[in-house]
Amino acid sequence: MMMQGARQLMKVYVTRRIPQEGMKILTEAGVCKVSVWDSDEPVPRAELLKGVAGAHGLLCLLSDRIDTEVLDAAGPNLKVISTLSVGFDHLAINEIKKRGVRVGYTPDVLTDATAELTVALLLATARRLPEGIDEVKSGGWSSWKPLWLCGYGLSGSTVGVIGLGRIGLAIARRLKPFGVKRLLYSGRSAKPQASEVEGEYVPLDTLLTESDFIVVSCSLTPETQGLCNKEFFSKMKNTAVFINSSRGSVVNQEDLYEALSSGQIAAAGLDVTTPEPLPTDHPLLTLKNCVILPHIGSATYSTRGIMAELSANNLLAGLGGAAMPSELAL
Repeated sequence: MMMQGARQLMKVYVTRRIPQEGMKILTEAGVCKVSVWDSDEPVPRAELLKGVAGAHGLLCLLSDRIDTEVLDAAGPNLKVISTLSVGFDHLAINEIKKRGVRVGYTPDVLTDATAELTVALLLATARRLPEGIDEVKSGGWSSWKPLWLCGYGLSGSTVGVIGLGRIGLAIARRLKPFGVKRLLYSGRSAKPQASEVEGEYVPLDTLLTESDFIVVSCSLTPETQGLCNKEFFSKMKNTAVFINSSRGSVVNQEDLYEALSSGQIAAAGLDVTTPEPLPTDHPLLTLKNCVILPHIGSATYSTRGIMAELSANNLLAGLGGAAMPSELAL
């Protein structure tokens, strides 16, 4: 083993303040010199290009676009990119692969938190919780009325999950005990683990026409970009509730607005939008039957801490040429 003093510390650039669990691992490792964009706000592009120059490792977030320009700015030292996310649509994967740079990400550790939030969003949307809260605050609550603020329940319903991956399956597992009668799913292929939730693999059209609740939990790919469009919504039941906690670009928001305002579908709950943050004057925000959350799927203290630890450990393994706890197969 080389003596500690005999080699120079490797340069690492971190694009944002991350939970201290992750920073602690990096600073105590003794192998790298860490520079951080010390803010809770995203790093400006010019600062990112400057900060990454000569770096051996980059720890980034999903709000950082890591493209050819950033890779060129980093230069030939770059060995590893570690992203504090399970999604990697912000990374120019082909370009990264070409340069032999390794990529770490944080799957699995955020599955439970994201699935929980998705169920919470589904219930809040279907049972009109934000509307109810507003009525209490604004004095709209008068006497008990038989049909006031009625929504839709899960008991005896058909749920369709688009993308039964790690998170999709975790959502399905949590929804089943509510008395869901049928669980349909669509995607590239049938999944053996679907048997655990009695999932039926069906074509997308079948899922759309038969489901009372549709949950999108696929990853963003060229095939899924804009998947939820006018044609998609037109096949859904008028009483169906649409939920998306995957990526905003899977949905055509103009078409969703049309479907919600015309009564083509009953309601929608989104934890992801395009862009993020959604401008406060966006038409979707004028609709009572649309519940929008600020991309908080994985936002529990413990999950974010574990994500930070994992991204730090991925980064260190990449710097040292060792096996990463969670490496993206390029």
